[in-house]
Amino acid sequence: MSRVAIEVMGGHGSIDITGELTTTAYVDMRAIAKKIAGPNYGIKVNVVTQSPDIANGVDTGGAGDQGIMVGYACRENEDYIPLELYYARSLCRYIYEKHPFDGKTQVTINDKGEVQTLVASFQKIKKFDLNKIILEWSVVTHLRITKDFIVHANPAGDWEIGGFEADTGLTGRKIIVDAYGPQIAVGGGAFSGKDATKVDRSGAYMARKIAVDLLKRLEAKEVMVKIAYAIGVAKPVMATAWVDGQAFDFLNDSWEITSKDYDLTPLGIINFLELRKPQFEKTAEWGHFGNSFPWDK
Repeated sequence: MSRVAIEVMGGHGSIDITGELTTTAYVDMRAIAKKIAGPNYGIKVNVVTQSPDIANGVDTGGAGDQGIMVGYACRENEDYIPLELYYARSLCRYIYEKHPFDGKTQVTINDKGEVQTLVASFQKIKKFDLNKIILEWSVVTHLRITKDFIVHANPAGDWEIGGFEADTGLTGRKIIVDAYGPQIAVGGGAFSGKDATKVDRSGAYMARKIAVDLLKRLEAKEVMVKIAYAIGVAKPVMATAWVDGQAFDFLNDSWEITSKDYDLTPLGIINFLELRKPQFEKTAEWGHFGNSFPWDK
């Protein structure tokens, strides 16, 4: 039942935790930060209770913020996510299981669904060994590739210093990779660090659930859903679905999918998707969609 809006920035021996938290629980933020990042960091916590102006609107069931949330689903794979994200995530997992260090991946595909370029940069591994793991993954996944298929393994050279020692990272702000990758529009804001009264998170999850439902029910190839909210107002001001390019306003149109099928208020979404459950640490690991969460099914 906590109200949470937390940001975390870390880098070069220091971690800063700031934001708003209203809760009856005891939260040892320093201990959590050390569990995730390790013990060798100075940690500054600057957290206050939720603004009463925001709380007034949320306490009555209204949305915790304004914004337009985007949900998406497609038939390109069993996770119903864009193919380049599906492959990039799969490759990253495969490398990380064999070599658990800092790194990231990137995949580009052509209009036939063939992979044209694989890019992977990982800490503390030689270029030759990383390239070997990438090619091993491509065989295991039966990857369809173009004639001019290219692999870039540590293209800037091998590197030893990674993580917070080499760069800074702002929790929750990797909103493209947390969502559907660069091909799909991003609405609202970041997901992580927010409780489910924040429609940035809960509204996006519900939009994804509706997109998956419509994809299956209508046997569509691609569905995009957008739901818009006004801060302090419970019901959305817009709810539109694009099914294989055809738009449906399911707040106003007479259609087989109507607003009566879904309670799109923040409380309705929280109850329907069981967003009071402690599950969000898992969403921060490999993305918020396509990982068998309730809103993916």
